Amino acid sequence: MPRLLGVELPAKKKIGYSLRYIYGIGPARADLIIETAGLDANMRASDLSEEQLNKILHIITDNKWVVEGDLRRDIASNLKRLQAINCYRGIRHRRSLPVRGQRTSTNARTRKGPRKTVGVTKAKEV
Repeated sequence: MPRLLGVELPAKKKIGYSLRYIYGIGPARADLIIETAGLDANMRASDLSEEQLNKILHIITDNKWVVEGDLRRDIASNLKRLQAINCYRGIRHRRSLPVRGQRTSTNARTRKGPRKTVGVTKAKEV
């Protein structure tokens, strides 16, 4: 399994798909990296040599793309800032509710979690 930026890339997948395992690299950037590095898109990640891995790493650093730990840290600090200034979006994040205007009376189960029954429940038969 090749390692790149501290991430184990799945060896049996094509390069385009395995590069997406790096946080901050999606389909478009993965294709751009492959094209810039001059690699075969059908090549598997296990077939990459050290030289090719270094080439991919240089492309990411030369373009100054924020990936992995730095990107996660930036996103976390943005959320903390929103919560600290008590803006509407920060309050919604703090309460684990949808942030971008979705309805919450029904739906929003992904964000709110499983239903919590409030009120009277049926007593177990004795």
